[in-house]
Amino acid sequence: MIRAKGFGWRHAGRRAWAVRGLDLRVERGERVLLLGPSGAGKSTLLAAFAGLLAADSGVREGTVEVDGRVGIVFQDPETQIVMARAGDDVAFGLENHAVPPAEIWPRVDEALARVGFPYGRDRSTAALSGGEQQRLALAGALALRPDVLLLDEPTANLDPAGADLVRGALREALDPGTAVVLVEHRVAEALPLVDRVVVLEPGGGIRADGPPDEVFAAHGAGLAADGVWVPGHPVEPRRACAPPGEGLLAAERATIRDRLAAVDLLVRAGESLAILGPNGTGKSTLALLLGGLLRPDGGRIAATPALAGPDAATPPHRWRAPALARRIGSVFQDPEHQFVTSTVYDELALGPRRTGLPDEAIRSTVDELLERLRLARLAGANPYTLSGGEARRLSVATALAAAPALLVLDEPTFGQDRRTWVELVDLLAGLRDEGRGIVTVTHDPAFVEALADRTVRL
Repeated sequence: MIRAKGFGWRHAGRRAWAVRGLDLRVERGERVLLLGPSGAGKSTLLAAFAGLLAADSGVREGTVEVDGRVGIVFQDPETQIVMARAGDDVAFGLENHAVPPAEIWPRVDEALARVGFPYGRDRSTAALSGGEQQRLALAGALALRPDVLLLDEPTANLDPAGADLVRGALREALDPGTAVVLVEHRVAEALPLVDRVVVLEPGGGIRADGPPDEVFAAHGAGLAADGVWVPGHPVEPRRACAPPGEGLLAAERATIRDRLAAVDLLVRAGESLAILGPNGTGKSTLALLLGGLLRPDGGRIAATPALAGPDAATPPHRWRAPALARRIGSVFQDPEHQFVTSTVYDELALGPRRTGLPDEAIRSTVDELLERLRLARLAGANPYTLSGGEARRLSVATALAAAPALLVLDEPTFGQDRRTWVELVDLLAGLRDEGRGIVTVTHDPAFVEALADRTVRL
């Protein structure tokens, strides 16, 4: 179904190849798990298989051939939702493939049911959470009944129950002859779906290829050391070195109509707080409220003098931008929503410049963050050309650059390989132990186990 011969791709404006020297065959009905460290080219390879690498957007080597209809679910589901209503969005692909009208709506309803979509056809796509968007995008791909299905982190933004529903849908909904190529960091959960593992070597070629048990038995320790998530290699928890400090920020019956029920919550210095709950309960909305980026419809968000000083009587959403950046750093669920410059370096320098730091201090801050989050080689790259994991690390770094007393992060570990995940957890643990407040919206149980001092479930 898929054949790549000597395939390589270098994104426009980049010196390093995203993928190079790749030889790979995927046969009809094979289920392949594609692994590799963040930035190894997994998403680029899926885009090549889908025919989505435009000739004017980079440099190509070798060939890629695909036999049959292709369905793809992107790492960011928002980028493939094109209609205002959920049912219309699933029907869009069917209409473009000239499926007879009488068949369209039964296939739409079947696809929505198989992925556990919790609403009807008329649900506004603008009202969906990130996890609900993920299910809708998968339904759109499954409705096409593709010969080749490409999945880029299909459960990354889903709660555990939703992720189980999607994996169950994949097991039950696919024809035996459908070839599947899956990129997934939740390796242990993905293994029942696949019969083959292919590990990409960063910079070129394939490091390992074979049945999962054989690949992990022969290469497991080395793969874990190089940043690949491997079953049976847990990470150590990062416990706080001291009890929590004083309160920084409080939600008092804070609510957003139709998005978030009333919430009472205290955020404290020197504590890592994890916000959990099913998709659609308002976790990302709460993160925006705590970050001073949204005004509550009811109740209030109140800062203490420890965080706001003389502005403690003013709600965070009314603070001036430089003051907000010094006090609260936010990381959005979609990293690209917060990029505003044309290079990684300038993106990191923007916050410190706005808070008035001198040039020497800005350079020192930016250089340290580039090294700590493994972005130094990308300092001159356009943020929109980064891989999903690289973009996530950059979004975290931009929030850290202004050295705020409180960090609010929405799914910060999304798309991270094991190495960068550990480094990110270590970085956040260090900030907590320095006395910063950390609030994280997450569906990542390993992150909660490793770093959370307290959890709140919506």
